[in-house]
Amino acid sequence: MEEVKEQKKISNVADWFIRLIKGALVGIGFILPGLSGGVLAVIFGLYDRIIKFLANLRENFVKNIVYFIPVAIGAVIGIVLFAVVVEKAFGKYAAQFVCLFVGFVAGTFPSLYKTAGKEGRKSSDIWVLILSTVAIFTLMVVGGKELTEVTPNIFIWLASGLLMGLGLIIPGMSPSNFLIYFGLYDKMAIGIKDFDFGVIIPLIVGFIICVILFAKIAAWMFRKYYSGMYHFILGMVIGSSLAIFPTVVFPAFTPEGLDAAGLGFGASLLFSLVLFIVGAIASYLFSKVEERFPREELL
Repeated sequence: MEEVKEQKKISNVADWFIRLIKGALVGIGFILPGLSGGVLAVIFGLYDRIIKFLANLRENFVKNIVYFIPVAIGAVIGIVLFAVVVEKAFGKYAAQFVCLFVGFVAGTFPSLYKTAGKEGRKSSDIWVLILSTVAIFTLMVVGGKELTEVTPNIFIWLASGLLMGLGLIIPGMSPSNFLIYFGLYDKMAIGIKDFDFGVIIPLIVGFIICVILFAKIAAWMFRKYYSGMYHFILGMVIGSSLAIFPTVVFPAFTPEGLDAAGLGFGASLLFSLVLFIVGAIASYLFSKVEERFPREELL
């Protein structure tokens, strides 16, 4: 009996730290160009529970708060730490670090595809997947050519927070890509790293407003159109991941990009491939660890 209790305690502690790590990676996804926190939340099995919680705050409130405490702590850690990385190294090795996370997404694609077909798969779902893939790919590639400088102020940061919220509600949407387009990305990262509350507070307020407004709509859509919605998300994941290559990775292999990184073509290619492989292997191993400590389902 005591042995069973001890094993359960160890399992609970391990599950707590797994959720902490998931939260940190989701937080990084919020500010990593080319990806979205929503995509990583789907991949880590957090998305459904987050949406259900936000759509029905009073249902199992205490239980959900306890569940999401390590996720929230991890998200804050991931955002702050990666903001430091952005300032110190990301500008120089952007393409290589993005390859790491593209590898991470690629390694989890089979499980995401399986989740999408959990309630069956129709030909219309495949078309939804294809069309959403093409749409988000086109949007991101075309938008990547329309860089604009925006002077930041409290309203701009509030709108940026709304974008971050959409990155959670709409998996596949990468708020950071849009912030880069508007010339706000590096300024946001520096503001977070320096704990500039003139940046942080409006970001948080905008994020909360967006999530509260759209969570119920998202929950309703999943109840009514589970298969179609998940195949739509899957298409967003594929399209946004593919769009990273022409918008972020390939420019790093131009003479200008290689000079900026201080790398030769071969070294840059090898660096990118290694990080991609590391990301894919890490996601595979992470999924194996998670299988040992199954997620507790929402009552």
